[in-house]
Amino acid sequence: MSATGVSERPDLERTRQIAEEIARDAGQVLLEGWGTRPAVEFKTDDINLVTEFDRRSEALIVSRLANAFPHDTIVAEEGTEVGSGRRRRDGRVWYVDPLDGTTNFAHGFPLFSVSIGLTIDGRAELGVVAAPAVGWSFSGVVGDGARWNDRAISPSVTAEIKRALVVTGFPYARNPAQDNLAEWAALVAAAQGTRRLGSAALDLCFVACGWLDAYWERMLHPWDLVAGAAIVNAAGGRATELDGTAFDGETGRVLATNGLIHEQMSALLRQVALSSGGAWP
Repeated sequence: MSATGVSERPDLERTRQIAEEIARDAGQVLLEGWGTRPAVEFKTDDINLVTEFDRRSEALIVSRLANAFPHDTIVAEEGTEVGSGRRRRDGRVWYVDPLDGTTNFAHGFPLFSVSIGLTIDGRAELGVVAAPAVGWSFSGVVGDGARWNDRAISPSVTAEIKRALVVTGFPYARNPAQDNLAEWAALVAAAQGTRRLGSAALDLCFVACGWLDAYWERMLHPWDLVAGAAIVNAAGGRATELDGTAFDGETGRVLATNGLIHEQMSALLRQVALSSGGAWP
């Protein structure tokens, strides 16, 4: 139930369809710039990029969402907020990343995405992620399953970290307080393989599909995480905080797995964080 006492779930399948259409059209905007080495600007340092295509994609998504769902709150990466007068944990809130993986995009690397996620009373319930350069679309509604290009998806059945292929990311900041390098080194030793791909939304979708077995990261934003976390949970995996508590995109932390190695991953990350003097979770 929402803060108004009215159920918010009945039309989520239609909501998913609308969000998929919007993500597909935003992806076409991004394809206009992909491979052109577009001009870039820097947000707060010389790492975190933004391009005109981020902004154009965001404008399209926000306009279309606001038109389709005029009573919803919308929070987007490049600063657009609609209906932000109420708390983000009340009712329906859309989190929009118009271009997740801007550095990949700016260099012509095809792993970038449009990410549109919906929370209801603070819970990630619906996600849509489109990767236009490779022709992939992912979506999911918690309780109703998840899809990749309209095919049902489910996580892997890997039961041990030593057999797992895991992925992570690193903060877009110079000399961050927690750089993830200790955790990365531990997983290089413990897992079958480790990857860094550059799009948190796609990392999460790849766990949902069973192509990767686990993903963890810190220092992100809800627009990076909400859509993918909803898709992981919809597919039958687990997306939580690093310590296994309920996912909360506002913390910027996530641990997503096939479910079978979730406790193993959380325990290993905790051990590394505490032994290296880092914060936990």
